[in-house]
Amino acid sequence: MKRMLLATAALAAFAQISTANAEDIAVLTPYLSSVATNEMVETFKTDSEDKGWTVNVVDTRGDFQQLASRVEDVTNAGADAIVLVSVDPNQIADQVAAAAGKDIPVFVLDGALADGVTANITTDNFALGTILSDYLFEALGGEGNIVKFFHSAHPGVRQRELALDAALEKNDAVKVIAEHYVQVPGPIDNARQAMETFVRQYGEKIDGVWAAWDEPAIGALLALQSDMPDADIVIAGIDGNPQAVDLIKQCTNLAATVRQDFPGIASAAVGEIESVLAGGEPSSREIFVEAKVVDRETLGANCE
Repeated sequence: MKRMLLATAALAAFAQISTANAEDIAVLTPYLSSVATNEMVETFKTDSEDKGWTVNVVDTRGDFQQLASRVEDVTNAGADAIVLVSVDPNQIADQVAAAAGKDIPVFVLDGALADGVTANITTDNFALGTILSDYLFEALGGEGNIVKFFHSAHPGVRQRELALDAALEKNDAVKVIAEHYVQVPGPIDNARQAMETFVRQYGEKIDGVWAAWDEPAIGALLALQSDMPDADIVIAGIDGNPQAVDLIKQCTNLAATVRQDFPGIASAAVGEIESVLAGGEPSSREIFVEAKVVDRETLGANCE
């Protein structure tokens, strides 16, 4: 009996030590409703839990003031690491600096660098915007009128927009005749409503749609299917949203997306965090994961 009691006590002590040593990771985002953001968070959770970490996810649903407040909360609670997903940390610079001041590493997924950020793991968003722009311009035969959907509050999306500006400077035969700042949450419905307005204003003058990510591209497509079902308008986006990929397979006006490796971004982040928590350094402060075009050809869709 005495041996059993000692064994039980030892197991209990081990469990307490294991719990105490488990890493407490706080994951915060204002965009969990986004398919891409959610994919990163879910992959991050799975990979982290495989390592025995405790992951607490906070979604502030587009509210950046609340995001700042919640970062303060997890900092004061002594999180072992803070992960910001689809966030420009410069928008909450004081909170990031406070976390860094308490030696809490701050990692960003699909965001940007800022003072106090340990590493940003992302795709080269300027390259994404360039790939999208080049694809759309070629599909239009190098000329035509396009509608632009963007969201400059997201640092990566802003880089894509800058890439479009650069592409337009090189090709003055393509013109932006209308543009819309997409509201988040609810980007599909917001883009659909905006596209309905553009269709009424410009009609057949529209040749293409440049969407900084897939949800606005889907919204624009829904508007076309309702108001101009026979229009020969090319739509292209970014992210590789499963719904967008399915619509490309169906030979709709949505012709292409540039697929980011969101699981790869999340998995790379887990590796970097593990290294830093063990006392090491990140492999780089900015880590890029590859992307590729997904279109009818790569999907093997027969659209003739």
